[in-house]
Amino acid sequence: MRSPGPASRPTQAEPGDNKVSLQSYSDTATTKPRTTAGCTCGLLTGTLGNNPSAEKGHIWDSMRRTALILGLGLLLLAAFWNSITWYPQRFWGASGDFWQTRWETLLSTFEGNEWILYIIGVVLVPGLCFWGFNGLLLMVDRTGKPTFISRYRIQLDKNEPVDPVKLRQSIRTVIFNQSVISFPMLVILYPFLKWTGDPCCRELPTFHWILVELVLFTLVQEILFYYSHRLFHHPKLFKKVHKKHHEWTTPIGLISIYADPIEHVVSNMLPVMVGPLAMGSHLSSITVWLSLVLIVSSITHCGYHLPFLPSPEFHDYHHLKFNQCYGVLGVMDHLHGTDVMFKQTKAYERHVILLGFTPLSESIPDPPKKTGSALGPSGPLPHQ
Repeated sequence: MRSPGPASRPTQAEPGDNKVSLQSYSDTATTKPRTTAGCTCGLLTGTLGNNPSAEKGHIWDSMRRTALILGLGLLLLAAFWNSITWYPQRFWGASGDFWQTRWETLLSTFEGNEWILYIIGVVLVPGLCFWGFNGLLLMVDRTGKPTFISRYRIQLDKNEPVDPVKLRQSIRTVIFNQSVISFPMLVILYPFLKWTGDPCCRELPTFHWILVELVLFTLVQEILFYYSHRLFHHPKLFKKVHKKHHEWTTPIGLISIYADPIEHVVSNMLPVMVGPLAMGSHLSSITVWLSLVLIVSSITHCGYHLPFLPSPEFHDYHHLKFNQCYGVLGVMDHLHGTDVMFKQTKAYERHVILLGFTPLSESIPDPPKKTGSALGPSGPLPHQ
C-alpha cells in the first residue's frame, strides 16, 4: 500500500489518466495554481469537461498556435541564416574539396552498384552508431562501472543492475525491428528517392543545404512523432500496441526502438523517413540524419543525464508518468499543454544541458521524504 505522505519522486500514472496528483512533485507545485490543468487532457485519451465543442475548439486553437509559432520560427531562421552559418560554411568550404574527392572515389568503387553504397549509408553506418553507443551504455547498466557515468543516473536506485532476462528479451525485439522492419523499409525507400532525386548524385550538397534539411527533418519528425505517439496512448491502442515500449518505466538507451512492430513502423520509422523522401535528399544528408536520430533517441532513453549531451529528463519523465511529454523536442507539448505537470517538477529544473561535472541530481535534488505519519486516530486525515 502506498504511503499517504508525499514521495521524493513522482509515482507512475496509468495511461489515459488525465489527473495526476501534484502532491508528490516538487515543493514548488503547491505554490502554482493549476489554471492550465484542462490543457493536459489527451488529444485522444482525455476530455475538456463535458462540452464537445469546447474540446474541439481547444484542439484547433492549439493547432493554429502551432502553425503560427512554427511559421514565425522559420521566418526568423531565414532572416538570420547567413549570420548563423557564415563561420561553419567557411570551414566547410575549406574542406569541401577533400570530402568531394572522397565521395567521388566511393562512386567510382561502386559504379553500377550504387544501391550497395546506399545500403552502407542508411543501414550500416547508422547501425554502427546505434550499437557502438548503446554497447558502452550497456556496460554501465550491467556493471555500474565506470562509476563516473553511473553517478549521473536520473531515476536513482532503479535498474541497478538491469534485469538480464528483461534485457535479453529487449535485445531480441530490437534486432527484429532493425532487421525485419527497418531494413526492408529503407530498401523500399531507395526507388522512391531515385524518383524524387538522385541520392547518389556526384555533387555533394552544400553545408547550408544540409543544415536546412536537418532543420526541416527535425520539424517534420517532431510533428509526426508527437501525434502518432499520442495516438498510441489512446487506452485501446496502448494496451494492444504501445504498452510494450512502456514496460521500461526506467528506460535504457537500447529500448529507444524496443516497440511493437506496428508502433515501430508508424511512430519510429515514418516520421524519420518522410523528410528525406519529400526533399529528395542526398545520401550524405540521409546518413547524417539517421545517425543523429538513433544517437539522440538513445540519449533520451539512456537514463543518464551526462555532461555536455542533450538532456534526457523530458522523455525519462514520460516513461515515469505516461501522460506527459509526448514529443521529441517539447515544442508540440508546449503548444498543446501536455507538459504542464512536468514543468512543476524538479525534473523540469534539471532539463538543461549539463555544462559541468556535478550531477544535477545532486545540485538540484528532489525534496526529501517526510518521515512523519499522516494517519490520524481512525485513518487518513480528511484532506488526504
